[in-house]
Amino acid sequence: MKITREVKASILVLSAIALLIFGYSFLKGKNLLKTDRVFYAMYDNVEGLTTSSPVTINGFKVGKVLKIEFADAKGKLTVTFSVTNDFKFGKNSTAKIYSMGFVEGNGLAIVPEKNPKIFAKSNDFLKSHIELGMIDAITDQLSPLQNKIETVLTKTDVLIASLNKILSEENAIVLGKSLKDLSSSLNSLKYTTGTAQSLISENQLKLSQTISNFNEASVGIKTLSTKLSNAPVDDLIRKLDASVATFSGIAANLKAGKGSAGKFLNDNEVYDNLDRATKQLDMLLQDMKLNPKRYVHFSVFGKRNKDYKKPKDSLQ
Repeated sequence: MKITREVKASILVLSAIALLIFGYSFLKGKNLLKTDRVFYAMYDNVEGLTTSSPVTINGFKVGKVLKIEFADAKGKLTVTFSVTNDFKFGKNSTAKIYSMGFVEGNGLAIVPEKNPKIFAKSNDFLKSHIELGMIDAITDQLSPLQNKIETVLTKTDVLIASLNKILSEENAIVLGKSLKDLSSSLNSLKYTTGTAQSLISENQLKLSQTISNFNEASVGIKTLSTKLSNAPVDDLIRKLDASVATFSGIAANLKAGKGSAGKFLNDNEVYDNLDRATKQLDMLLQDMKLNPKRYVHFSVFGKRNKDYKKPKDSLQ
């Protein structure tokens, strides 16, 4: 069978088209001679992920997002993506949506499971996770700051309202008077300070002499302290101890009734005898006062003494 030129031209054109498609797919990282693995993940919100967004593992591109569609009536979304690389990862690996920047948008990263026991196969569902983007992170950090700013603004409004009340016409007059009084007080304080400085300048010599006298007195006190510290305190204490011991012995002897003083203090008989002797002496002196002739006989001419007669008023 003879092949015509038209058939040859058609075959050549189809071969060129197939080669072009294969080359274009190869340049995009897709090998038409090799079947890609397909995986799924479900999200509540894809956060700007689009078809053809890259799929990476540890930052290395291994596939792309093929399709995004609704999974149910609640609005959950199913993301279908391909993995062209033969790298094996666990079935419990996570498909994480992350931000690639303001210009590039979002991508899908597979976070491999550590120490997997079962490896993922084509058409498996992976765990889903959404990583906060830069804008979302900034928004989360600015939210508390916004609340604080609102609180500060509210307090500022209250403060301004209070200041407006304070700076009313009536209060402004009082405030002006207070400021005038404060100015007068400051002037008085300035005058007092100047007077004090003049007084110090005039009496500087006296102050210097006073300080010198104080220094001399300090030296004298220091000398006296040195003499006191060098005084024979131990000898004085020993003598004082000896005196105390002597007085203690005397007191013990008096208490024990030794000696005349001890007997006088402790013997009741001695006290009674002394009391009787005192009474008899008192009676004798009284009798001598009442009857002096009984005890004194005086005669100029040698007259014989009369016989003694007991007086009627004498003491018994």
